[in-house]
Amino acid sequence: MRGIYLKNLKKIRRQNRNRANIFGTNEKPRLSVFRSNKYAYAQLISDSDNKTLVSASTHELKSGKKTKTDQARMLGELLAEKAQKAGISKVIFNRGSYKYHGRIKAIAEGARSKGLIF
Repeated sequence: MRGIYLKNLKKIRRQNRNRANIFGTNEKPRLSVFRSNKYAYAQLISDSDNKTLVSASTHELKSGKKTKTDQARMLGELLAEKAQKAGISKVIFNRGSYKYHGRIKAIAEGARSKGLIF
């Protein structure tokens, strides 16, 4: 039981350390990423107003039999398209407590390919 507690504590510390220098505004919101075992979620957040400006998830995709990494790339592209419709072109990427590889990296690369600037 103590091992699970320490693992979660380390994750929270990594997340807080990453988040300490990141602050989103209306002009340059924070792109926050969450990854579960089955799906991935991304949202653009304005910390100055405490509002979510744009959100997307892999639930919205009609992907069929794609890998999770391919779905994550498509999620980044979908989020970028929604952001452009909302008039947002620059964001700050917040990876949370996750390493920048795999699905997290795919979301970032998909968003960059459709014109979001980090």
